[in-house]
Amino acid sequence: MTEFAWPLAMLVALVAGIFSGYPVAFVLSGIGIVFAFLAGVPILFLSTGVSRIYSGILTNWLLIAIPLFVFMGLMLERSGVAERLLRSLAALFGRLPGGYAFAVAIIGVVMAASTGIIGASVVLMGMMALPAMTQARYDPKVSTGLIAASGTLGILIPPSIMLIVLGDQLRVSVGDLFMGAIGPGLLLAGLYFLYLIAIAIFQPHRMPPLDHAPAESRKAAMLGLARDLLAPIILVVSVLGTIVAGIATPTEAAAIGAAGAMILALFSGKLDLATLRTAVRDTTKTTAMIIFVMIGATIFSVIFRRLGGDEMVIHAFDALGTGPYFVLFTIMALVFVLGFFLDWVEIALVVVPLVAPVVTSLDFGMTQPETLTWFAIALAVNMQTSFLTPPFGYALFYLRGVAKDISIGTIYRGIIPFVLLQITALVLLILFPQISLWMVSQ
Repeated sequence: MTEFAWPLAMLVALVAGIFSGYPVAFVLSGIGIVFAFLAGVPILFLSTGVSRIYSGILTNWLLIAIPLFVFMGLMLERSGVAERLLRSLAALFGRLPGGYAFAVAIIGVVMAASTGIIGASVVLMGMMALPAMTQARYDPKVSTGLIAASGTLGILIPPSIMLIVLGDQLRVSVGDLFMGAIGPGLLLAGLYFLYLIAIAIFQPHRMPPLDHAPAESRKAAMLGLARDLLAPIILVVSVLGTIVAGIATPTEAAAIGAAGAMILALFSGKLDLATLRTAVRDTTKTTAMIIFVMIGATIFSVIFRRLGGDEMVIHAFDALGTGPYFVLFTIMALVFVLGFFLDWVEIALVVVPLVAPVVTSLDFGMTQPETLTWFAIALAVNMQTSFLTPPFGYALFYLRGVAKDISIGTIYRGIIPFVLLQITALVLLILFPQISLWMVSQ
């Protein structure tokens, strides 16, 4: 193992740097540059990293979709679509056991297909739904777990920023990933609904009906729901429909979505200079964070590979000496554990480039493009749990920020069933690859 001393030292330094709390982007690039000097890598070789940053990131047409989709989500969140939809669903389901929980789950799916902004979705649903559920005497573990879990569906259900990054890292068509993620996303949402149905049947006291549900006729409630669903459905069809039909690339569809979200905000009376300024500022901050991590990861990976890191990873998995599914299980277990401590951005940009050559060499009875598409979707399902698993699950802290009267321990306990459901969805996806490939093969 002495020939792999430098890449091993880089990994140890990376773990130490991440847990130091220093910005990950600077940790990655700093470790790469420091170890380049320590290992005697020629200075001219660092220009390779500069050229890769320019050609692979700064001039990458695909990555333009990231700020456009972020802007679309932020603008749609400010358009008031979710508030109107929640009122309509509460009028329709509120007087049923667990009715408000089903309304929250439906909004989670709709907002996931429209925004993909996890922080905004969790905070918005927490502010809108949690007070009503608390007033209705919902079990706080059910209400907080549901809001956090349904709010994270946006990182999986397209249009998803995570899928764009994975497509860029694995050199897979983002359009194929968008189509492939629809099945697993709906599967996961379906598991959430089955869990809520089981609670409503066997433990209805945990999700009682709303005493103050809007008193509307069923016909009026249905008409209101159809009216409030129209706008997000049109937006989703205009974005995903153009990609699936081959009319637009993901970047072009993102531009359509951004323009459509602005039009919805305009017709809702929510588009003004202050709203536009806030959306642009938040879009810039989110995009800059992702791009800076990508730049740091590029520098790290260039030096890591120069020092034999790729060979070290391949030898490590070859040493397992077992079948492809055991290797895949090992990778998924590693990603799941890392999700306790890292954000999906760090996992996608640091871990994925290291394990991609290993996965490409495995035989799962599929073509290489199918294998990489299936692997990317499985990774996305796995990395979604990083928002929910303590101690650093971002969705849990987003929710804690608006749920002042609920302890973080209660939120932790409430999320456990939903993490188990996500693991179940991941196992089903691995056992039945066609869940993610059936739309891609059409």
